[in-house]
Amino acid sequence: MISRENVVTLVSDLVKIYSPYFREDEVMKYTYEWLRERGLDAQYHRYHEKKVTNFKGTNVIGQLKGKDEGPKVLLNGHLDTVEICKGWTRDPLGATVEDDRLYGVGALDMKAGCAAILLAVEAFSKTVKDFNGEIIYTMVSDEEGPFGLGTDALLLDGHINHVDVALVTEPSGSFTDSPFPTLCLGARGGWNYTVTFRGQSAHAADPGKGIDAITDVAKVLMELKQAAFKEDPKLGTGTLVPIEITGGGAACSVADEASFTVFRHTVRGEDLTWLRREVDEAVKRANIQSTYTMKFRDAPHPDSGGFHPYIVSESNPYTKVLKGTIHEVTGQTPAITYFPSIGDFNTLGHRGQIPTYVIGPAGEHFHGPDEYVEISSVVKTAEIIYLYLKDILT
Repeated sequence: MISRENVVTLVSDLVKIYSPYFREDEVMKYTYEWLRERGLDAQYHRYHEKKVTNFKGTNVIGQLKGKDEGPKVLLNGHLDTVEICKGWTRDPLGATVEDDRLYGVGALDMKAGCAAILLAVEAFSKTVKDFNGEIIYTMVSDEEGPFGLGTDALLLDGHINHVDVALVTEPSGSFTDSPFPTLCLGARGGWNYTVTFRGQSAHAADPGKGIDAITDVAKVLMELKQAAFKEDPKLGTGTLVPIEITGGGAACSVADEASFTVFRHTVRGEDLTWLRREVDEAVKRANIQSTYTMKFRDAPHPDSGGFHPYIVSESNPYTKVLKGTIHEVTGQTPAITYFPSIGDFNTLGHRGQIPTYVIGPAGEHFHGPDEYVEISSVVKTAEIIYLYLKDILT
């Protein structure tokens, strides 16, 4: 039932639907109808984020319930993509198949992972009649957007309360430069903040009479880049990348205001207090003259401003079963690693306090031109999900 032909058909259909974040209605409609046509539960979950984006979004969710109490398993994937970038040598919406590769925007990140979930759920529903527990499957919107609003709304609206374990089928190996199969037992976190500097304007002919805010931006940024980030035994160290610098612009004048915005990946222990202290210490080392303020980005609610890191223990019973399942399907022991960036798995693993695993297909060029997924790895990912459900629910 989980065949190469079925995988190619479903992934192709999904890739051909243009669905950048905030514009997912068509792909959600397709997924809803795909589930309904196969006799599977499917519901639209509507949400409205009013404070920052004013976005009205849609998720598709469903469930399979067993005959008695047992583990509640969440299968989560996002159907939105980034915008189509320049540089493609193939049609980004064409779902071109070449040998074991299927090309298209979102093919790897992560429409193939979503297809693996859908096909595994279909196979389970048709072949396993007696099981305990519950399977909840959620195809969400806006993971690629600024706040991960789709999964955030699932949590806020109580749709995934009391879940015992979660699988997210992001391309785990591709993000960690590990071969398939790769199992991620956690992820780094990440925060976006802006530091604004206020100096004093003066004529450029005599800059010493002013306080150059742009120069102070450069000094503090260099100190931050050289800061000693916290070392985590599982997640490694964080990173800091400037994503915007603004200020100045007046003809022949010293800039009296400038700012920079960074994205700071974090590890455990690097909370908001840590990040504020990190900036304060960089300012002291830079010995600047400007005054400054630091501000984390505006967020829909206090828990959604950024993403906290998390890990799952290798001794967790769900980890042990999943490692065994992967070995049974692939004949290989999975590479154990940790996701280097952020995603809905952070929301589930930290805020939801759910043991959350990232296991997905292989491929290359996510967020770039000629993105592709390896079809055989999608088949294996679906088989892993199917057997994992059998292993813990029957």
